[in-house]
Amino acid sequence: MKKTANPQNNRKKMTRIMVGLTGLLFLVFIFRFSMIMITKKVNGENLSEHVNNLYTRSSILAAKRGTIYDIGGNPIALDATSYSLVAVLTDEWSEDTENPNHIVDKEKTAEALAQYISMSKEEILTILNQEDLKQVEFGSAGTNLNYATKSSIEAEGLPGITFEETPSRLYPNGIFASHLVGFAQSSASDEEADTNEEKKLVGMMGIESLYDDDLDGSDGEVTYQEDSNGYLIPGTQIQEEEPVEGDDLYLTLDSRLQIYLESLMSQVYAEAEPESMTAMLVDPETGAILAASQRPTFNATTKEGIDAQWQNLLVEDTYEPGSTFKILTLAAAVNEGVFSPFATYASGSVEVEGGTIRDYNKDGWGNITYLEGLARSSNVAFVKLVQAMGYDVWESYMKAFGIGQSTDSGLENEATGNYSYTYPLEKANTAFGQGVTVTPFQLMQAFTAIANEGTMMKLNYLDRTEDPNTGEVTVVEPQEAGSPITAETAQTVLTYLKEVVYNENGSGQAYQVEGTEIAAKTGTAEVVNSTTGEYYTGYSNYLYSVVGFAPADDPSYILYLTMKRPANLDSLNGSKYLSEIFNPFMTRAIEYDNLNTEVTGDINQTSMPEVTNLSKDEALAALTAVGYNDTAIIGSGGRIVQQYPYAGTQTITNQKTILMTEGAMTMPDVYGWSKDDVMKVAEIAGINFTFEGEGYVVFQSLETGSILNAATEVKIILE
Repeated sequence: MKKTANPQNNRKKMTRIMVGLTGLLFLVFIFRFSMIMITKKVNGENLSEHVNNLYTRSSILAAKRGTIYDIGGNPIALDATSYSLVAVLTDEWSEDTENPNHIVDKEKTAEALAQYISMSKEEILTILNQEDLKQVEFGSAGTNLNYATKSSIEAEGLPGITFEETPSRLYPNGIFASHLVGFAQSSASDEEADTNEEKKLVGMMGIESLYDDDLDGSDGEVTYQEDSNGYLIPGTQIQEEEPVEGDDLYLTLDSRLQIYLESLMSQVYAEAEPESMTAMLVDPETGAILAASQRPTFNATTKEGIDAQWQNLLVEDTYEPGSTFKILTLAAAVNEGVFSPFATYASGSVEVEGGTIRDYNKDGWGNITYLEGLARSSNVAFVKLVQAMGYDVWESYMKAFGIGQSTDSGLENEATGNYSYTYPLEKANTAFGQGVTVTPFQLMQAFTAIANEGTMMKLNYLDRTEDPNTGEVTVVEPQEAGSPITAETAQTVLTYLKEVVYNENGSGQAYQVEGTEIAAKTGTAEVVNSTTGEYYTGYSNYLYSVVGFAPADDPSYILYLTMKRPANLDSLNGSKYLSEIFNPFMTRAIEYDNLNTEVTGDINQTSMPEVTNLSKDEALAALTAVGYNDTAIIGSGGRIVQQYPYAGTQTITNQKTILMTEGAMTMPDVYGWSKDDVMKVAEIAGINFTFEGEGYVVFQSLETGSILNAATEVKIILE
């Protein structure tokens, strides 16, 4: 008989099973939790680290990029903060109706902003009237604003107008050896950059790029712990790693000369409308580059004009130099003893295997001396000199002068140039600078041998570096690059080159400088059409150049200028334009040289004190206490926000000091000021000044006390 199922027994069995499973599961949980408590890990993940990360916060302490100074300690490139203009359109973020955080009156806002950024009221209104946007920006016109412009806009009291800070690089002189110095900018655009690391400044060109590793410091970091409400957790430590500042660079450039050179270059560039121009001033004893410029150029702060020319023409562009190259031919001939200044030859033309070489005056000047041939820049004379010394000997001199070789400048994309030297006609052409290509760097380095007793000096643009963290200074010593000629030859060549300037037949008479004897050589070189490979024809299709040594007997300076294919030229007279740079600039350089010689040791130099964040009265008192008695103030506020010269700069105490206050910028009384002093106002305020004449200010188009803003243009007349 079958047993009847007992429900009660079944329930007891199921209960025992459930209790057993529950106990087992409980044991599993106890084991698991015990292991977690002991090892503090789950699936290989460290829970302590996760908890620590949950409450740990850190922020980057950005390192200061090294400052680039000129030889006198005036800043050329320094870190700054720029500002981008942002307008909030939505009222969703305005919690207080009495103090709204959004644009309330678009008409008033547009009218006010148009005073400070390069956009019209209508253009700004178009941006502010966009629908479905909560906030808007103003493109390039609203970016890279300086502190003064930001302060002026804030003073307008416009609801909904805010600013975003961006680390930037300030170039206070604007156009200032821009391709040589280069520029640095954020490695990512503002839209792409979410962290300080992404916004880090990186050298993009020139010295900024070449010395990027030296200028770039190491960021620090601060680490701390906070709770879910954002409060610092008591008992926790704040760990801070200090940033390491980048090295400061001191260039060989002299701001006094560089600023003046840029002014002269801009003037002639506008008048002559050439394809390009270059200029270099070098100390032949050390190879130091004291001033260097080119056109087209750009403003390193605003980047205006950079698309016109990316090449650094001083090292990247090669060209046929023409008759300035004859200086090297003359030096070789004198050194070889084949130049007899009063021996005669038949000018006009000379037959060479493969063709005929002619003077620019095809009929010549009859039988003339070689010294007159130099003065007149006769091609025939120099071909005969090369033939007299031998083509192989002449080539050995070209190599000794560094022709066709790198100067090892360190700058990007340096070209070496070359020369054609297979056939007799090609060899003869090099005697007068045709069929040979050079860079301004190469030629200027070669010229140092002429001015430095036969010793050629490597060109240099870096004087020293300084580690601001340790105070360690590393001086860059002058380097010799060879001795292609003797000291006697160099002195003789300088004597002969005076004939170019002072001989009645000299081609360089336009380059006479009052009070100083000049040795010089001019050049008028044909320019090759890169498309056809043939030479251009016509007066405007030459490369005009001049190199001058001053003083002639013992040069302190070599000045080399080139001007390629000027459009505004109606005769073969490029010297007219080049003399407008050469004469006043060499005069200014010699004046500085004489001043430095006369007063060395007597100038009262001191370090400019830090006066920013002081009141006007406190700042003036601090400056007066150390000998700065000539101070001008820009602005209507009571607190100093910027100063020029900058704090720590080694300066002469009797120079003019410019201070800018918070609030609206105002025009100072600049009557009687020098151009250099007015330029200080332009630099610190970011205002566009236009100048007429030379000397001291006799007229300013904007009245004293008038408001200055980014759109203001001020005309200054000097006499």
